[in-house]
Amino acid sequence: MLASTALAVLAASAASAQERNDGQVRLDEIVVEGPARASGVPAPFAGGQVAQGSRLGLLGNAETLKSPFSTTSYTGELTRNLQASTVADALILDPSVRSSHPSGGIVDSFNIRGFPIGEGNSGEIAFDGVYGVAPNYRVFTDYAERIEVLKGPAAALTGIAPNGGVGGVINVVPKRAEADLTRVGAEFSSQAYGGATFDVARRFGAGREFGVRVNGSLRGGDTAVNRQSETTGIGSLALDYQGERFRSWLYALAQRDELDAPNRPFLMTRGLRVPSAPSGRENVIQPWEWSRIDDRSVLWKNEFDLTDTVTVFGNVGGSQTRVERFFGLPTILNARGDTSHTPQYFDLGVSRQSYEAGIRARFETGFIKHQLTLQASYYRETLERALTNGTAVLSNIYAPTWSATQFAGRAPRTRLSDSDLTSIALADTMSAFDDRVMLTLGVRRQSVATNNYAPGTDILTSAYDESATTPVVGLVLRPLDYLSVYANYVEGLSRGDVAPTTASNAGETFAPYRTKQYEAGVKLQYGSFGASLAGFQISKPSGELNGGLFSVTGEQRVRGLELSVYGEVTPQLRLLGGASLLDGKLTKTAVAANLGNRPIGVAPVQLNLGAEWDVPWLRGLTLTGTLVYTGKQYIDAANTQSLPDWTRFDLGARYATEIAGRKTVFRAAVQNVADTKYWSSVASFGTFYVGAPRTFRLSMSMDL
Repeated sequence: MLASTALAVLAASAASAQERNDGQVRLDEIVVEGPARASGVPAPFAGGQVAQGSRLGLLGNAETLKSPFSTTSYTGELTRNLQASTVADALILDPSVRSSHPSGGIVDSFNIRGFPIGEGNSGEIAFDGVYGVAPNYRVFTDYAERIEVLKGPAAALTGIAPNGGVGGVINVVPKRAEADLTRVGAEFSSQAYGGATFDVARRFGAGREFGVRVNGSLRGGDTAVNRQSETTGIGSLALDYQGERFRSWLYALAQRDELDAPNRPFLMTRGLRVPSAPSGRENVIQPWEWSRIDDRSVLWKNEFDLTDTVTVFGNVGGSQTRVERFFGLPTILNARGDTSHTPQYFDLGVSRQSYEAGIRARFETGFIKHQLTLQASYYRETLERALTNGTAVLSNIYAPTWSATQFAGRAPRTRLSDSDLTSIALADTMSAFDDRVMLTLGVRRQSVATNNYAPGTDILTSAYDESATTPVVGLVLRPLDYLSVYANYVEGLSRGDVAPTTASNAGETFAPYRTKQYEAGVKLQYGSFGASLAGFQISKPSGELNGGLFSVTGEQRVRGLELSVYGEVTPQLRLLGGASLLDGKLTKTAVAANLGNRPIGVAPVQLNLGAEWDVPWLRGLTLTGTLVYTGKQYIDAANTQSLPDWTRFDLGARYATEIAGRKTVFRAAVQNVADTKYWSSVASFGTFYVGAPRTFRLSMSMDL
């Protein structure tokens, strides 16, 4: 039933600037033919929703059929047509990805292939391949040209993720000046939330070697969630120089996000069944609870060609994040949906710096071509925090009640932790027979050093300094131009635990946890349509306290099948989406009764399918829609508490035309058309959240 319904629905997506043979006008940027543009960003595939390739960490950009990994690069065109404001919104059509934080919340966190990404205070979304630059909690799409997803652990390719995520890597490719552009826009959504945007790009110089791109937005108003309001201001600048041998890019970003009554996930009292989900409009967070987050980021990247085949590169970047917030984390107390939470004042400062340098070389040994990369990297992060508590607030998920206003008690910030991640990596991609056979071998030596301090005291409580070596092996066979078969073995790293004070071996540090992935698959790009099928197994160890002794005795394993489809089925019909089948198990655990149980938040089935249809009898009109299905999820390792499966439909339309000779696109969408009430997803520590309510979105953009 889901499959037949999926084929009938239509999803928001791409519009290109060329005139189609059938007379349908699709207005947007003109794309240069070929696997990559002059800027190095892979060109869009047919339909404009995804690109023909994406970044593989230190290996650089790789064409989809020549990559030994499962990757997808979503275009800025798709993001605009989805009216996606954040990275989480933009990944709604990826069957391997689930957002694990509520819409209307303060964090973009994810579950990829059954493993968490970005669930801590260390942001794990890369910016142009570099950690520590993208905003720490929510990453908006205003400054994103592409949003890339590399699925599976990737420590050898990207280094250890700052928070230890191993399910995959999300990378934002920033906007840069590829051609002259002046675009303005306006938007509105339920209840009374609106804003304006601008995007300006120019190239200068005799050879157009200098580029500048500036974009920004201001949004604010009441959201679709009751008694919630948000104000967001974003500004970004991209400068670049493209010389004959020297190339340089400079990015600067400022972002402020303010929320009153921000959505929060829920905890569930042990031993009780999770009650039915309330409407997504209801909000137990009080109107006087709030969040204010400021981000400032900069990244400077440089490349110099020593010869036609040897290039040296160096990058330096970082960010400063200031968080002030006053809210609590609600716990559901009973089947009636009563809740309790204690607001906390949280003043957090996060400082991050990132440095990279290396060399890339191309050469041949006999009939074998080599692409060799040597890279060294250093990442530094410091956290300072102040934390004070308010008093408990009682409410109900179905009928929220309002309590007397509380005010945050302030305290000075003190050090919470500092971390140093250092690594050196070497990788070689060897190819032969006109790239029909490609073998990638690589290795990274990673060191992790962390100091933790007692809150409010600046007293060192534990120190961690460990190292690990992770390999990567990838093989691609291309028997036909449009078909490739691939396999890989790759490892992920997460910093090991420090035994807690309650353990008999308190203070003992453990080597970084090594997550192992085996994957094989097939990829097809036949004409204007593409598809891929991947099978994988990922195993991740974990530490547990058993009989007073803390040791690495736990393990989570996920085996899965992923099917993805994209491109044009006909000149008027485009599809994007797929399905993931996940078999997750706790294969090792200190609690014997939990052995063989399904891990927290791992749904057995995830289905996403979107399509768009150009209406043949009305030039410029495209109808759109999306289907999202997620299977049953457990919120505890004992598998006694669960969330039921859910299905959501989105519908919409867009109309491309010209007004006074200016390219103009109007977009309209209804998210959660049926206003379905559902619990959407689960974070790894058992918090879960209510799905978004029916939300109307309108926008327009004009190229001046």
